[in-house]
Amino acid sequence: MQPGTTIFEHMSGLEAIVHGNNQYPSMWGLPELREAVMNFYERRQGVTLDPDQDVVVITSGATEALAASIMAVAGPGDEVILFAPAYDAYAPLVRRAGARPVWVALQPPDWQASGEAIAAAITPATRAILLNTPHNPTGAIASPAMIAAIIDLARQHDLVIISDEVWEEVLTGGAPHVSPFGMAADRTIKIGSAGKLLALTGWKVGWVLTDAALAERVAKVHQYLTFTTPPPLQVAVAAGLALPDTWFDAARARFVTARDRLAGALTAGGWALLPTQGSYFLMADLAASGIAMGDRSFCEAAVRSAGVAAIPLSAFMPDGAETPFIRLCFAKSDAVLDAGAARLNAALAGWEGLHQSPPIA
Repeated sequence: MQPGTTIFEHMSGLEAIVHGNNQYPSMWGLPELREAVMNFYERRQGVTLDPDQDVVVITSGATEALAASIMAVAGPGDEVILFAPAYDAYAPLVRRAGARPVWVALQPPDWQASGEAIAAAITPATRAILLNTPHNPTGAIASPAMIAAIIDLARQHDLVIISDEVWEEVLTGGAPHVSPFGMAADRTIKIGSAGKLLALTGWKVGWVLTDAALAERVAKVHQYLTFTTPPPLQVAVAAGLALPDTWFDAARARFVTARDRLAGALTAGGWALLPTQGSYFLMADLAASGIAMGDRSFCEAAVRSAGVAAIPLSAFMPDGAETPFIRLCFAKSDAVLDAGAARLNAALAGWEGLHQSPPIA
């Protein structure tokens, strides 16, 4: 059963539509969803919030939450620190706000940045540090040392931490999810997504969780971006967040099983994979796997010759320069994972027998 299906067994958006929940809701979001977000994080992450404070803003997806958060704290002449590689929306959103992205490189194989490297990027124009954990595209989780350094620097320089945590329940390693919000709520904007938590990416329901003063700033921007989010979807997401822990634990276990299935097959075929802790993604090291091609060249050849689509890490790099790394997605059926692994393994052996293979459905 797909994760999103269970929501409709409990409370559907259709039921909300039929019973007339079709007018503009509060700009901040339906009270029942805002309460559900707070209850979810208290239950799953031990975050205690004051229900009498306005600390949750419901947005039309996490991307809108990111846009509203960036625009709330940065503008023309300001700078926002980003970590490379980065989800491709970050830099354009910073530029749209009139600010300038300043890049700090994450170092493979564990994709961390030192406190010294982050500190070196801070200038008097810096207004925010944008963290993504678990990380897309690498599947890494920010280490306690990296998070502690970010919090310390944010306090020293009066910066806001924008923490994109949409993959917080898709954990596939042994490390727990750690949010800077739990240690620095007064200067952290935590961003979540029903699309990732409930496998409903097309619904575009997200949220911001922060302190009351920052929430007010984000809400003022949100008002003139989308103003509000469809109320029937908010009703259904509130029901989804109230599902028992066993539902979320089972969903996480399915992702671990899928990750292990793909990783096991590829490793057996001679692929060198980087460690992953979260998200739907695995990173493969082309050079360590004996492939001399750059990532874009390999991905183009893989589509044409093997019918397998992978994403080059260079697509997430600020300069777009080719790298030796590719991103693979394991949020697929067993049949697709097995077929994809078989084709990639054959490709590693020299592409033989794959030139006429049709793409994987």
